[in-house]
Amino acid sequence: MEHFIARQPIFDTRGRVFAYELLFRSGMHNYFDGDNVDQASASVIANSNLLFSLSEMTGNTKAFLNCTEKVLLEDLMTTLPRQQAVVEILENVEPTPQIIDACKRLKKLGYTLALDDFVYHRNFEPLLDLADIVKVDFLLSDVQQQEELARQLIPRGIKMLAEKVETPEVFEHAKTMGYQLFQGYFFAKPVIISRKDIPTNKIQFLRILKDVHAEDVDFKKLALTIQSEVSLTYKLLKLINSAAFALRRRVTSVLQALSLLGLREIRSWVSLLSISSMANDKPAELVVSSLIRARMCEQLALPSRIGDRKSDLFLMGLFSLLDVIMSRPLEEILKEITVDDEVFAALTGEDNQLRAILLLVIAMEKGEWESVSKLTAETQIDEHVLPGAYLEAVSWAQDIYSL
Repeated sequence: MEHFIARQPIFDTRGRVFAYELLFRSGMHNYFDGDNVDQASASVIANSNLLFSLSEMTGNTKAFLNCTEKVLLEDLMTTLPRQQAVVEILENVEPTPQIIDACKRLKKLGYTLALDDFVYHRNFEPLLDLADIVKVDFLLSDVQQQEELARQLIPRGIKMLAEKVETPEVFEHAKTMGYQLFQGYFFAKPVIISRKDIPTNKIQFLRILKDVHAEDVDFKKLALTIQSEVSLTYKLLKLINSAAFALRRRVTSVLQALSLLGLREIRSWVSLLSISSMANDKPAELVVSSLIRARMCEQLALPSRIGDRKSDLFLMGLFSLLDVIMSRPLEEILKEITVDDEVFAALTGEDNQLRAILLLVIAMEKGEWESVSKLTAETQIDEHVLPGAYLEAVSWAQDIYSL
């Protein structure tokens, strides 16, 4: 039986990843049926132990896992390491004496307790006395409710987590209210701002992207351009001499590295390294997410019967967050670096085969299984290849980013 996984990052006030919420399900079609909530929650915990590594999926940060009443009463969370696992108590769990006792046991063992989608009611006071984190849904609550909860709970030593933060503006406002943790897709949405000067190093990386995507690439000229940026030269040589390429002899020059890679690979790897360098003032998760998308899109080339488009799919995934990284409209950036017409169309919202694959990868990323099911049918991809491909993409991205 295949098991499906998604993960959503939780950030701190500096934009660093504090934790991931892990979403494991035994299939896509029964995710939203609502009949087996206890079974789904238990499978998350079991799979975290047996099929997947918490450290692999979270990069050694904490992991939030949803807990139903049954999971709490049967002490199922105690099978996971207390240093990493966060007990996320679902909003429909009633604070009965038995539940309070179960939470006290977990607290005594050293687990972190979080209350999901919290709305204040007096009978939740015993749980608030035990809670370390309270999650507030910013789409289902108004500003007054958000402020009041922060005002009441922060003095009690509780960390406030703003959930479903969809825009940078909401993120900034939540910080002013005292919220310390944030979850949502604000970081993955285009940030449209008035045009301003781009820092010098980003201009250089943009020039490199433009040169590498030119119709006729001049390898010697490209090598000289790359060598003018010390950090990029270092990263390229470190990468090509790593286990990822397993070359017999050590590569010592940029031109030699480019000649060994070949044009398609050059475009992929130089683009990857340039984007990584351009994002040095952004949350690291942006780069990791770009890498995961790139690798996942590339892996879906063969299953979608367009194996000759692997390089294009890789670049499409890699460039899908470029607007956020550069704080400029994506269409504007793509026109400057000249990408393949179909990749350009896919990234700017036009429906085509490549965009369907990108939307599938993003749906996997968000754990939107109904959309995943629809898009696998549309792209004729066997949904059973997705879990393994996603796990491999996460592991690959973490390895590459660490280089």
